[in-house]
Amino acid sequence: MSQSSIKMQLSVQYFLRVSITFNTLCGALLHVGDSLLWAKCRDLIRVPPSQQPNPVSQAVVLDQWIKLILSYARYRKQFIIRVEDAEAAGSDWDEILRNERINHRLLPSHLSAILAAMVQRNLAAYEPPKQARSVLLHWRLPEEWADVLHRWAVDTGQLNTILTFYEITDPPIESALSGIPVILLKKAISILSKSGRAQIISIADGEGVRFFAGNK
Repeated sequence: MSQSSIKMQLSVQYFLRVSITFNTLCGALLHVGDSLLWAKCRDLIRVPPSQQPNPVSQAVVLDQWIKLILSYARYRKQFIIRVEDAEAAGSDWDEILRNERINHRLLPSHLSAILAAMVQRNLAAYEPPKQARSVLLHWRLPEEWADVLHRWAVDTGQLNTILTFYEITDPPIESALSGIPVILLKKAISILSKSGRAQIISIADGEGVRFFAGNK
């Protein structure tokens, strides 16, 4: 076996070993959004910033980047990531896209490929549509947001009450829905509407919503 082949195998084995720990931490973070878990996950940010020549290594790296982006987005409550976030410093994503301490920077072309893979897996959606440089992240799927939204309406006594979208996205008491983009809120409402748990209502300022008890 040639020396280059041995190096390639060792590289793949390394990626697979690191991936187990990385995926465990970031997977847990994706579900709970805990700051301590994020600190541990952040310490493992050694994911190669460029695409890998070996298909196995590239598949591992792609999965790691997707988990990292989604877990960080949930931790920071970020909903949008753009290719331009990797083009210059100063974005909300610098903490994972750039690490000057280890001279680490994700290339814009690599981020573009990652976002395309996320859209293909329904972990993101191009927003606005008909372009490929900005995505809406699904660190919760629209179906999960629908359940969160309906549970919030029940817990806060909002059933059968007409609410504006603003009252949901910017409530007086912060909730899991605080800051949710209207486009994602509408997707969640649409899902609830199909099971009779919500209805879009025309109001003076545009659109509102009314929630019902209903069943899934």
